[in-house]
Amino acid sequence: MTQIDFNRLPTPCYVVDEGLLRRNLELLHSIETRTGCHILLALKAFSMYSTFPLIARYLDGVTASGLLEARLGYEEMGKAVHVFSPAYSEDEFDEIIGYCGHIVFNSFDQWRRFAPKIQASGKQISCGIRINPGYSEIETDLYNPCFQNSRLGVTLERFEPEALDGIEGLHFHTMCEQNADTLERTLAVVEEKFGRWLGRMKWINFGGGHHITRPDYDVERLVRCIEHIQDTYDVEVYLEPGEAVALNTGFLVAKVLDVVENGMNIAILDTSAACHMPDVLEMPYRPQIIGAGIPREKAYTYRLGGPTCLAGDIIGDYSFDQPLFPGKRLVFCDMAIYTMVKNNTFNGMNLPSIVLHHEDGTDEVVKRFGYEDFKARL
Repeated sequence: MTQIDFNRLPTPCYVVDEGLLRRNLELLHSIETRTGCHILLALKAFSMYSTFPLIARYLDGVTASGLLEARLGYEEMGKAVHVFSPAYSEDEFDEIIGYCGHIVFNSFDQWRRFAPKIQASGKQISCGIRINPGYSEIETDLYNPCFQNSRLGVTLERFEPEALDGIEGLHFHTMCEQNADTLERTLAVVEEKFGRWLGRMKWINFGGGHHITRPDYDVERLVRCIEHIQDTYDVEVYLEPGEAVALNTGFLVAKVLDVVENGMNIAILDTSAACHMPDVLEMPYRPQIIGAGIPREKAYTYRLGGPTCLAGDIIGDYSFDQPLFPGKRLVFCDMAIYTMVKNNTFNGMNLPSIVLHHEDGTDEVVKRFGYEDFKARL
């Protein structure tokens, strides 16, 4: 991988390293090659379409959460487009049909409502039902599709075998940033509850949440899981990771605007947790900064905050070898996923520029934002 010169980049900016992205894609593609499964990019985590030509060389397509993502995948990647939504709108469904080859429904009522439109379109679309196996190892309800009274997926009690005519696949998504051992245990529950109908299907989709490109991920166990399902039920297997595609490939470059003191040193940056990395507040989690440590690990400890009026716009406490000062650049790690797709312009905060660091060492500023981008949303 080439060395990025963060000092020559605008701030704030997201920068994605093409070489690191390719490394992830090569691993994912090796799993496709070994097993014959299909791996799709989940656009809800990473939609930087300037990277789609590269991604298309390794993965089979995209999975979308609705009309706009489906259109983006269709127009910018040009490969398979799958879609799942908890409920589809009558006003959008005809257009969705035009973009998608696979459509997954969240209920049998939605399937019955829209099946005539699919049949009338004359287009060959493979339809599926999302199931809820009632089993998940996600501890935070906000991210747990199987928590009590979840709206996501059909439970065994509400499953309608008599309504499966025309349904070619089952889909489940119960994982978040987890390893293959979680998938293995989940599949055991899926087989126990829904296995009797899998033999009637053409495919099964394992959903997302597979942290395949994490260093400690058990790839061999994943391969065994895929091959077991394929061999037992004679179905195609799909996976739709989002994070795993761009995990640890991106950075957010920011600079210090001011340093104030109120019981401790506080550095105000030109980037915002609330606007530019909302998962810091929503999850919450503490992003890594190159060269920084935990509080008091190094000589100088600072609380890092954004420039918005939100009192809680705090990124976290970090320590540094040298004092921070206005103009000092800080580089946050793993900032490709769930950043560009979730950021916002609260307080009129401008969005970070988007930069692609090419493998030849050059940096391409893909997008700069300004007043018109802010105004156009309102």
